[in-house]
Amino acid sequence: MPLPHLDRPFDYLVPEALDVDARPGVRVKVRFAGQLVDGWLLERVAESDHPKLAYLEKVVSPVSVLSPEVARLARAVADRYAGSLADVLRLAVPPRHARAEKSVTAAGAPAGAAGPVPDADPTAPARTDDAARTDGAEAARTDGAEAPSATGVPLDPRGWRDYPAGPALLRALTDGRAPRAVWSALPGEDWADRYADAVAATVAGGRGAVVVVADGRDLDRLDAALTALLGPDRHACLAAAAGPARRYRAFLAARRGEVPVVIGTRAAMFAPVERLGLVAVWDDGDDLHAEPRAPYPHARDVLLTRAQLIGAAALVGGYARTAEAQLLVETGWAREVVADRATVRARMPAMAPTGDDPQLARDPGAASARLPSLAWTTARDALRADLPVLVQVPRRGYLPSIACADCRAPARCPHCAGPLGLPSAQGTPACRWCGRVAAAYACPECGGRRLRASVTGARRTAEELGRAFPGVPVRTSGREEVLTTVPGGAGLAIATPGAEPVAEGGYGAVLLLDSWALLTRADLRAGEEALRRWLAGAALARPGAAGGRVVVVADGALAPVQALLRWDAAWFAARELAERRELGFPPAVRMASVTGPADAVADLLAGARLPDDAEILGPVPADEGRERMLVRVPRARAAALADALHAAAGQRSARKAADPVRLQVDPLSLF
Repeated sequence: MPLPHLDRPFDYLVPEALDVDARPGVRVKVRFAGQLVDGWLLERVAESDHPKLAYLEKVVSPVSVLSPEVARLARAVADRYAGSLADVLRLAVPPRHARAEKSVTAAGAPAGAAGPVPDADPTAPARTDDAARTDGAEAARTDGAEAPSATGVPLDPRGWRDYPAGPALLRALTDGRAPRAVWSALPGEDWADRYADAVAATVAGGRGAVVVVADGRDLDRLDAALTALLGPDRHACLAAAAGPARRYRAFLAARRGEVPVVIGTRAAMFAPVERLGLVAVWDDGDDLHAEPRAPYPHARDVLLTRAQLIGAAALVGGYARTAEAQLLVETGWAREVVADRATVRARMPAMAPTGDDPQLARDPGAASARLPSLAWTTARDALRADLPVLVQVPRRGYLPSIACADCRAPARCPHCAGPLGLPSAQGTPACRWCGRVAAAYACPECGGRRLRASVTGARRTAEELGRAFPGVPVRTSGREEVLTTVPGGAGLAIATPGAEPVAEGGYGAVLLLDSWALLTRADLRAGEEALRRWLAGAALARPGAAGGRVVVVADGALAPVQALLRWDAAWFAARELAERRELGFPPAVRMASVTGPADAVADLLAGARLPDDAEILGPVPADEGRERMLVRVPRARAAALADALHAAAGQRSARKAADPVRLQVDPLSLF
């Protein structure tokens, strides 16, 4: 049951009529507190410690959809995040689609035949850090030898040869070992092809793989790369956006052992793959990897937990590197796979900031201009050379934030105090929260009625650049319409972060505008997120030798800008982790947030038997009149903190406390 105080298995008798179908992993109906509720059959045993038991009411379907490995993983994830097993299983197994299930079972094996998944003793100790370091070290040897293919998959490690440890990583995967790697991708790298290489090496060794990406665009790209390398029908795609029937068919294909590889968005992190040998995540810093439903697990951490439990290989990759990935390297749990500096310099575009001293000497307005002269001339030169130009803008829309033109006070909705924005040049101000139109807006501070832009969106940027470069095609890519590719000739592509289209042959120039909007956010990860977005955009530029240039409208002395200019995400991640360790922030420590009405938060914390070295921070205001308290413990006490919070939540649910409290362990946003 999802209630914390009922988060444990319950015993039921199996009537003789259901004996054949009632197998571990099937969905069932049982009587609980007088009601008929859904459940999972976890295990069949001969006897029970309870003298009087109710009978199982119904087997919903004879198809076993919950494998022992995934059940064990779900329990571990629930324990890590102070959640309930029922909530994790809701994320792990998609809702049943009877028609899809019937079509799959009719076309294949008998209804109850799910692929055999080797069970593991849930009481067995997890692999030690020493064993993990041994596995990680296997990927550090490099002799350049190509790995043999055990399944007829053509393995070619040439794409990984730009990384000294790359060929050895593929060889370890083919040999059935379990290397753990944190990969920093080069500029212009086709990351989908490299992940396909790693998956093919794993399949060649007779094992399966699970790869998680952030969104549908990345999934389509990886899908195409795997189809080209493995052939059709060798992998399944799991994504909530695919629709209930298609998603459930893909899930059943994996559960029945029909495909050795599952890729997808965060819905795929629990995919039931047989003989799982590799778990991988691309761009783990993207906030889409964080599940918004309880117990709010992060795909990266679920996959790493999975690798630890079953001894699988793990690959965490991206153009940027998170502090969490850096911690894996510094603790020895994983080894970094990076290119040498000479290769990085040869592959990266020419980089330039607009806020350093030489630029300010030539263009005194560069410090405040939205499009300084350096950015304008860089775009002009690329267009004259018949090359495309990418302009990355942090905000979508036209003018998503406006202010009084007289006193500069932010324009807010008279009804809900939400920010006002302009949808177009001739549009009427409207609230971005409640949607109400404020046609007769007057500033409450000075009474002024004139409005000015405080934040400029992608559509307004496209309009301005279209006037600056007449006759040049201007395309926008954002929430309303995301472009996958653009032609290789002269043209402007205006995109929000994450929606940048790929240009044929690479962009001649990439302009990174409005850096202040990313760097000044009141967020622990502001610098890390700014660098991640910049590197993703800059990676689409041509190498400097081929005319590629990147201009970032920011002060070159800032640490994230320095990391961009040198293309050194590892340096910034190490710096970021050191600062968080000094200040006592995740991932250097384990931190939980407790959010709810003030009395409810105080009640839960008063009943929690927290570790002796726990620190309670706060309160800080949260949304809707609630407050948030933070609890911080050393990483070694993480399990004790989760247990204490889960037990305290159980005490409140047992006495039917009225006000809910939200528990999050290591939330992306602390404030």
